Amino acid sequence: MRLAKYLASTGVSSRRKSEDIIQSGRVTVNGTNIIDPAFSVSEVDKILLDGKEVQISNKVYYLLNKPVGYTSTVSDRHADLLITELVPGSPSVWPVGRLDKNTSGLIIMTNDGDLTQKITHPSHQKLKEYSFSVDRPLSDVELAKMKKGIALEDGEFKPDHLEVLSQGKYLVRVHEGRNRLIRRSIEHFGKNITKLHRAKVGPLELGNLKMGEYRNLTEKELRSLLDA
Repeated sequence: MRLAKYLASTGVSSRRKSEDIIQSGRVTVNGTNIIDPAFSVSEVDKILLDGKEVQISNKVYYLLNKPVGYTSTVSDRHADLLITELVPGSPSVWPVGRLDKNTSGLIIMTNDGDLTQKITHPSHQKLKEYSFSVDRPLSDVELAKMKKGIALEDGEFKPDHLEVLSQGKYLVRVHEGRNRLIRRSIEHFGKNITKLHRAKVGPLELGNLKMGEYRNLTEKELRSLLDA
């Protein structure tokens, strides 16, 4: 298999990040430094990353209900709390996509680089559902404008669905994954989100999973996620 795919299979990182690692010259195969992510390897080869041998790990897939205050990265010297602290430390896993520090809800954690690439690729964006609260309710005019589509600094945003749940509380569904997209759409009207929670990603739902808890995804859920 390709060296980048092999590294991703070991749980080192996603396949895309594995390509960067290889091109930076940190990987050797049977004692030879390799910088080509497409270099062909097998399990009989001795593959080292920064001088340490890496081997394919068992794949794990967690569905986590992320609390506010946790940063969705595997390492950040400026972060007080990392999302990886909420799931088992072995094998090492990473979040599929991101939820910002002040957003709670559903996020997938895995060591499967292929799955990560498939889910995060723009051509396979999954429908995501959020509930959010605003410091000052949106007017009927603002709601109508948002449903029609608003111009943000990185392009137009038009939600797939938007509805009022109660005074100052809303539900939105989006396919896009641009950074802080929902928060920026509300800031467009001079208002701020006070609470943002993701309840669904594709066919996956949190159900009764409590804040800060995780569970293993079932094979049926994995298949439905990839097929959705």
